[in-house]
Amino acid sequence: MTKVDIFINQDGYIHGFQAKGHSGYAVHGEDIVCAAISALTQATVIGLTEVLKLEVEFSRKDQFLSCYLPKDLSTKQREGAQILLQTLRRSLEAICKDYDQYLKIREVRQ
Repeated sequence: MTKVDIFINQDGYIHGFQAKGHSGYAVHGEDIVCAAISALTQATVIGLTEVLKLEVEFSRKDQFLSCYLPKDLSTKQREGAQILLQTLRRSLEAICKDYDQYLKIREVRQ
């Protein structure tokens, strides 16, 4: 099962996420659930770093990806980041509706 933690600050903003594990839907290389999760999380990091030009803290290893926003964002940067991060969350929730035995999403308030 892939587990995704969505980190939310006291103001209700998503400030990071972490995805780990293999979904187990199919063998490695043929797993559409894992591929969808990987594509969404990596696209979010690309949007944050290459489109919004934010210097996020991220790490990617086999079956693991984490991404955290910098603390000192302008209002405009925060709004852009929230659009991407909320899209990620809602997209993962859509996958979870059909594949809940392979994906678990947890909101972590910090």
